[in-house]
Amino acid sequence: MTAHDLMHVYQREAEKQRLRVKKSDFTQTRLLFIVEALKDLLADEGFLNLLRAEGPLKSLPEGARESRKFAQVLSSITAIGLVEAPVVIADTRSAGTWYLLDGYLRLEALKELGFAEVECLVATDDDTYTYNKRVNRLAPIQEHRMIARAIERGVSSADIADALGLQVESVIRRFRLLEGISPEVAEMLKDTPCSMKVFDVLRQMNAVRQIEAADLMIGQHNLTLMFARAIRAATPDSQLIAAKKMTGAAASTPSGQQIARMERELAALQTQVKSVEETYGIDNLHLTVARGYVTKLLANTRITRWLSYHRQEYLGEFQKIAEIDAIGPQPEAPEA
Repeated sequence: MTAHDLMHVYQREAEKQRLRVKKSDFTQTRLLFIVEALKDLLADEGFLNLLRAEGPLKSLPEGARESRKFAQVLSSITAIGLVEAPVVIADTRSAGTWYLLDGYLRLEALKELGFAEVECLVATDDDTYTYNKRVNRLAPIQEHRMIARAIERGVSSADIADALGLQVESVIRRFRLLEGISPEVAEMLKDTPCSMKVFDVLRQMNAVRQIEAADLMIGQHNLTLMFARAIRAATPDSQLIAAKKMTGAAASTPSGQQIARMERELAALQTQVKSVEETYGIDNLHLTVARGYVTKLLANTRITRWLSYHRQEYLGEFQKIAEIDAIGPQPEAPEA
């Protein structure tokens, strides 16, 4: 990575931090509107009657059976059985009727495998937000430890690959994830969605620099491969593993002055971000939940029609909110 590339990465990171501050105001404004609008609508008996007439049933998304995820679920159930039971909730208006909250793919896979019955978990609340929308995925280090524990107990890498729907080479790579990684860094990144390729970059640095790099990535909320490479490019040769040091033209790195200036700029921006962080996270969460509910309302043609006749001003704003692709700055998708 050249000095120009490194400058570009740092500038892009600075812009992301500025955007985070701006979108804090955006989040609060939108959230306030939704709260007031829903208060008004829920006080309208006509709207409430319409909601009561609608059931909470959902359907499997189109193409789900052909997806890679469905193939993994099918493979896992075939290899080791059902790990996580589907979740259902009772219909309060009809005794003996149950609605499925979570486990659509599992249920379809079980049907395909010929199962007629399955044990389910019974939920007390219609908490579809948690079940279906924002699940905490297994972090790479957690995945590594799970695989390592299974191998220690005598499970072969081939069996693990079959159960997870992965290649054997991919399982071995995950098993060796922390080779050459400082224990302190492993502890710092254990719960983060850090790409496995980031660990390849960290492995090129000595233990002290690995800790500094991990601290910087966590502090900037940026765990992408590109940012890790930028830190690697700004690392002095004295902090690199000897075999990984670059020579000749490839070793072009920015001056110490440039690095110091960029770090000062990022530190100043981080101070601004921290000033809004206390409310930004929870506001963002509330807006995400509210946006999901609004999107669900608009997916119902009867409700949309009712809003167009009785609350046209809300319909227009709801449609704008539902069309927001990302609420707040989102990190780049980690490379596999």
